[in-house]
Amino acid sequence: MFQQVTIVGNLGRDPEMRYTAEGTPVTNMSVAVNAKWSGQDGVQHEQVTWFRISAWRRLAEVCNQYLTKGRQVMVIGTLRPDENGNPRIWTDNEGAPRASFELTAQTVKFLGGRGNGGGYGDEPGAPPEEGEEIPF
Repeated sequence: MFQQVTIVGNLGRDPEMRYTAEGTPVTNMSVAVNAKWSGQDGVQHEQVTWFRISAWRRLAEVCNQYLTKGRQVMVIGTLRPDENGNPRIWTDNEGAPRASFELTAQTVKFLGGRGNGGGYGDEPGAPPEEGEEIPF
């Protein structure tokens, strides 16, 4: 069996890198995927789905070095459900129920740059140039 998930969204905060006890780098990121549509009544709607991303080894180092809050990325990875096979459920500060999905990244492409679209992972690609502006 095989599963693969592809998402395109924006980083909700700067990536955070740490090391396991064995010295393996791991970077954690949050990515928001937005969906916008107009209802039959003409009212605009928006839905935001949050994904918690873990990148390992060299991919973790590259993501930590080049990505910042707000940057648009494409992540290809595998879904990590909770012990019941569901997304992680939690309650926000206002008491509203929330959910986030967790992915282990295999490929991360940096989008929204000067058109070169660099990335890192299973497919070759160059990281973005230092100081590159975020277009939004």
